[in-house]
Amino acid sequence: MPSVPFQQLHDSMLEQLGQDIVGGVLPPGTTISADEVATRYDVSRTVIREVVRVLESLGLASVRRRVGITILGSEHWNSLDPNVIRWQLAGPDRFEQLSILSELRSGIEPLAARLAATRATPDQCGALTAAVIGMSATSRAADTGAYLGHDSDFHRTLLAASGNPMLRAMSQIVVEILEGRTRHSLMPHEADPEAIHLHGVVASAIQSGDADAAETAMRSIVAESAEAVETMRESPETPPHL
Repeated sequence: MPSVPFQQLHDSMLEQLGQDIVGGVLPPGTTISADEVATRYDVSRTVIREVVRVLESLGLASVRRRVGITILGSEHWNSLDPNVIRWQLAGPDRFEQLSILSELRSGIEPLAARLAATRATPDQCGALTAAVIGMSATSRAADTGAYLGHDSDFHRTLLAASGNPMLRAMSQIVVEILEGRTRHSLMPHEADPEAIHLHGVVASAIQSGDADAAETAMRSIVAESAEAVETMRESPETPPHL
């Protein structure tokens, strides 16, 4: 059997350890040696060493000589890192995390829409419109990668069109949220027509330079997302329209 490439082992181990820490399998304060981790997860110490370096950079663990690897609490985590967001959405507190992320989106995406109405380039306006058309075309399979791709394109373009590099940097976070809902079966099979309509309103308002309309419609999109998360939390059998 051919050996598994180092990068593949690294990525797989990072996902496993990250999820175990964020999900509480390895609770804060746990101390474990690299040898113990290597044995527990059946990988080499070299892989563990590189993975732990990443976890240290994310605030999930610390390493001290003669102490070993210590798991840190959430107050130390880089909560804006897409990896941490992905692991939190995979954990038992998924709905709480989605609620927190909805609050974050309510602060950045309506502002991005307002700014985009005066700063978006013609190409960005075209990309927003194309994304809405794509969402509409794939709306009968909203829980698939095709719809997700168009939805992600819309929000990524929106944040870039704000012209603010800090808001543009938030696109990875928003896309990770969108990917997480599909990954964890939190999307309806058919998209909510009103959600697609609102995305279209945002695109049209930005193209026409109507900052108020763009901000208002984007705020409605985020509000609907937050309400859907709460509905899903209370009635798990009802898929949300995020």
